[in-house]
This record gives sequence, structure tokens and C-alpha cells, in this order.
Amino acid sequence: MSRALNHTDLYRLPWTLPDNAISWLEPTSQCNLYCDGCYRKNETDAHKSIAAIRAELDTFNRLRRTDGVSIAGGDPLTHPEIEKIVAMVASDGQKPIINTNGLLLTMEKLRALKSAGVQGFTFHIDSGQQRPHMKGKTEVELNELRLKYARMLAEVGGISCAFNATVYEHTLKDVPEIVAWGQEHIDIVNILVFIAYRAAPIKKGFKYVVGGKEIDMTPIAYAIDADRKISIMSTDMVEAIRTKYPDFQPSAYLNGTERPDHFKWLLTLRIGTKDKIYGYTGPRFIEIAQTLHHLMKGSYLAYSTPRTLGRAKSMLTLAPLDAGLARTASAYLHDLVRSPLRLFSKLHMQSVMIIQPADFMENGILSMCDGCPDITVYDNKLVWSCRMEELINFGDWVRAVPNGEATAVQGH
Repeated sequence: MSRALNHTDLYRLPWTLPDNAISWLEPTSQCNLYCDGCYRKNETDAHKSIAAIRAELDTFNRLRRTDGVSIAGGDPLTHPEIEKIVAMVASDGQKPIINTNGLLLTMEKLRALKSAGVQGFTFHIDSGQQRPHMKGKTEVELNELRLKYARMLAEVGGISCAFNATVYEHTLKDVPEIVAWGQEHIDIVNILVFIAYRAAPIKKGFKYVVGGKEIDMTPIAYAIDADRKISIMSTDMVEAIRTKYPDFQPSAYLNGTERPDHFKWLLTLRIGTKDKIYGYTGPRFIEIAQTLHHLMKGSYLAYSTPRTLGRAKSMLTLAPLDAGLARTASAYLHDLVRSPLRLFSKLHMQSVMIIQPADFMENGILSMCDGCPDITVYDNKLVWSCRMEELINFGDWVRAVPNGEATAVQGH
């Protein structure tokens, strides 16, 4: 029987609104690719000025401690001054991480971005995109494209390599194969992220209001009135992965604003080689890493360098402090006894992150990620990036109110 996840057994990541590992910067809402489930309306010539971007970074610095800044959009590589934006983030003492579909990334552009100070890339690649010449490709077939970008980053060196994929009902079965591909390339792939498909359902029996006035939700990019499954849970993705890795075990989480026992973000750190995963860190290791980074740097840890992740053997020295590391060290030492030459093979750490975005509750309230790392800036305020279209279109958050219920009691 598969082990059920209990949030009291995991480390609750200490991230909060003003003190968080990551912030979300959107220098443009222009994109060169359609992705099913995108939260942002694609607008041409929608690049923000450098002055506007500087003002948003200043808002982050005034209201929020952060280790890394995710530079997203839209696709940030469409912005003509992306190198300058990266340099601005780096000059603030934060790690610039570019979230992109990769279509505009060349080796020349990559080297220029590294010179500007980029610390990592998160490539969004999944079968829900309308990629040129790749329509109809399965998630497994797209591993070839993922490997192309991983090799580009490895050639330049020193840049964190992450991949994210939206998980739909029909692609849930493919998640274990991507995780296996990640192991095969654990030396150059640092992070895998799986995000459950979500949308704002336009449901019968509810009216949608802003400031007490009913509104039409259809202009919102992430609003749907079709019958689509939006209930994939983070635990469903864990169970899928365990079909291939039975001992797969997350060690840290973020909960939901409405349900403390909902796993909105699940963090797993595994240790191994291309041909064998020896085990997973436990909650105490994550707690130690987050606490020490905050003590030393003043912020919680977002991204570790590839060099650090390639030193997993030294991490095993903390085995006396962490049960997960202790099991991993035991498995590794047992293997060394049988195959001493493995001592000369490098051990790597690799993150597997699982995200369950906003959930529409039965009473119409949305359960958000408590301690959201993807907070962005709108009108000099910190706001949820995944719902910013509501502010853009209506000037405030949309509330779903059951028909016949007073709007005054609704809120979030």
C-alpha cells in the first residue's frame, strides 16, 4: 500500500508574503507561443520600460525579502532589453531566473545573459503548447527538446537548469517517464516542476462580482466554461511518480490558504546517479538549509548552483541530523561495499517540485498558495501573479458568490 502524505510529517516551508525565497517579475506580457492553461493574455508590443521594471524591483526590495527573482511574462526573451533586466536583478543582490519557452534562446543570447548575471533558466515545455513543428508530440517525445536546452546550459556552465510542465488529466500518466528522464540526466538537469492544470470555472449557481457588482468573466484568460478536469491534486502526481519510484518521498510543502492539509507546493530532493537513486532528503535537511541560508544571507533559499548540487556526497555528512539522509547514506554505503568503483562516480542532488495552483472551493472561495513564491507587483502592491488578469480587467479581485447569498459576506 502506498504511503499517504501527512503534512505534520513534512517541513512546512517558512516562506511568507514579506519574506520569501522567490519573487515574480513580468517585464512583458508578449509571448511567441500559445500554451493551454496560460494565466496571462498575450499582447503584442506589451514590453514594460526599464524605468517601470526598476520601479517594480524597488517595490519588491521595499516590501519583500527574496533570494531569486523569476523573470517571466509573457516570454521575457521577447523583451529587447532582457540582458539589462537581468543585470538589474543581479545588481540588487538577487538571483535572476528566466522563465521561458526557449524559442528565442540561442547560444549567443545565452552567453550574453550569463555575462549579465543570469543564475538559472526554467523552461516551460509540455504537450499543451502549440510549438512550431512539434504539434502532437507526446510528453516523452518532448524529452528530446528538453535535452537540447539542458545541453546548451551545460555547455555554458554554472547556470541552474529547470523544466516545468503543466499536467493534464491525459498526461498524468507521463509524469513518471519525465522523472525517469530527469534521473538519466541528473548531472545537467537540476529541477523538475509539475504543475496541475487549473482554470477559473464559470459555474452555474454562482455569480461573479467585483465590488458588489456582477461582472462577465469571459475576458479573463484563465476563465473556462467548458467541462474540463481541474481537480488533479499534488498527491495524484505523487502517486503517479510512485508507480516508477515506489519510495519517492517529498520532504517539504506549502499549504493552502483555506486548507492547511492541502499540499500546494511539494518539494522533493533526491540523491543519486544516472543509473541509481539512493534516496531522498528528509524534512530536517530542508529546515537546516533554509534556516542557515536565512541566517547567512538574510533570505530563504530558492536556487542552488549546479556546482552545489553536484556535491551530494558532502551532504551525506549531515546524515546524523536527518532521517532521510541517513537512509540515503546507508543505501549508498551498502552499494559501495558491493561496487567500490562507485566511489569515483559523482553523486548529484535533484529537485522535484509539484504544484497545485488555486482551487475553487464549494462555497466559491479560492484556496491560494499560502506563502506564494510567485507574487508579483501591480500598482505598487504585491499581488498573486496567477490572478493578475482580474486586476487588469476589473481593478480588483473577482469573488464567486453562490446565487441567493449576500455578497457582503464573501471575501478573500
